[in-house]
Amino acid sequence: MNLWKIAWRSIQHRAVSSALTAFSMALGVALVVAVLVIYQILDHSFKRSSQGYDLIVGPARGGSLELVLSTVYYLQSPRGTIPYEVYEDLHSGRFASEVEAAIPVGMGGFYAGFPVVGTVPEMFETFRYFGDRPYEFESGANFAADQPWQAVIGATVARRTGLGVGDKFKIAHTTSGQGTHEHAEEYEIMGVLKPTGTPVDRVLFINIRGFWEQHHQDRMAEAETLPPAGDPDAHAGHDDAHADAEAEAQEPPADDDRQALTAVLVKRDWTNSARAMELPRLITRESPSLQAVVPSEEVAKLFEGLLGNIQTVLLIFAVMIVVTAGIGLMVSIYNSMAERQLEIAVMRALGAKRSTVMLVVLLESILLSLGGGAFGVILGHGLIGAFSGTIFEQTGIRINALSAQPIELVLIPGLIALASIVGYMPALIAYRTDVAKALARGG
Repeated sequence: MNLWKIAWRSIQHRAVSSALTAFSMALGVALVVAVLVIYQILDHSFKRSSQGYDLIVGPARGGSLELVLSTVYYLQSPRGTIPYEVYEDLHSGRFASEVEAAIPVGMGGFYAGFPVVGTVPEMFETFRYFGDRPYEFESGANFAADQPWQAVIGATVARRTGLGVGDKFKIAHTTSGQGTHEHAEEYEIMGVLKPTGTPVDRVLFINIRGFWEQHHQDRMAEAETLPPAGDPDAHAGHDDAHADAEAEAQEPPADDDRQALTAVLVKRDWTNSARAMELPRLITRESPSLQAVVPSEEVAKLFEGLLGNIQTVLLIFAVMIVVTAGIGLMVSIYNSMAERQLEIAVMRALGAKRSTVMLVVLLESILLSLGGGAFGVILGHGLIGAFSGTIFEQTGIRINALSAQPIELVLIPGLIALASIVGYMPALIAYRTDVAKALARGG
């Protein structure tokens, strides 16, 4: 006698109620799978997004997390600037022996809602994303160091805006009055990066010389709009502001390379690990106006502090759904026991032991749980795949529907244990069935 086949036929006999019970189990399992997979992928993507450089040097104004969010993920505007000399110290000055690569960045503009970042072409030649992957171009090539009005754009920017190699764009920035000002200068796109699955996909990168020149021209325009220094009708303090703006406007433009930066991205030289570890402390000790942040540490704090709590809440909610489905399974089988008294009595009359009858009911519970669980796993990954395009479009994070997590293997023994627990009471009723009474009632 094949007990699995008997249990399966019993499920088929109650097809509608069995299907609904298994589906409720599938919904809970699908939510568990979706939460686990998305959390692990986000964790992986967030932490790997900061690879390629292991230190960010920026202004002490604002917190370390703000610096990471603005320079790694481009999620908010930077606060404050640092002098160009900081980059020189890291690139070829007093800290050069501890630095393998240093890349300056300047931020403060946007185009079509995407951030614009000023940098140098070495950023795409020196750094690697996801540990060891070099930046590659879908079309075109990198911008030239001596061409201030050239740019490179990320894959998402190209797809969403329709921009391509040879196209030109103007950047804008938010004014103090919360309005926007569009610059007259146009940047020509020299290359479009291949998709990376990192925040880089959502950024327009311009030559930092053009970034500086543009801000220099802004200062000149500001000086021209201020009232004359000797105007008696000007507001108090405008004389000084006018003088300061005129003085700044007379400063050498970007060719002097003495311009402000948002931050410097640093890849430390780990040949001398002790010196490399000491570098952040050395920088902040000698320049209190600076902060040196290890992005991976800040990302870990952010992820565990914010998303970790969200994952816990969602998992508790998902487990509650699974447990509720398990209780529904128990009720479904329990309610069917009154109809199955004759069936159980016939099995006993044909020689089945009490334990055998009890085992059949438990196997039925396990089959429903495993069937619902298997469908739930497929449904969970299917939902991830269905929304992966939208998630990538909005965040730049790639999510693979087939990305299974090792912890999903715990679902199998977990469902078997749950099915055994909820199936025990109906199985006990089957075990205690009075054969004579059931046959007499059936006759």
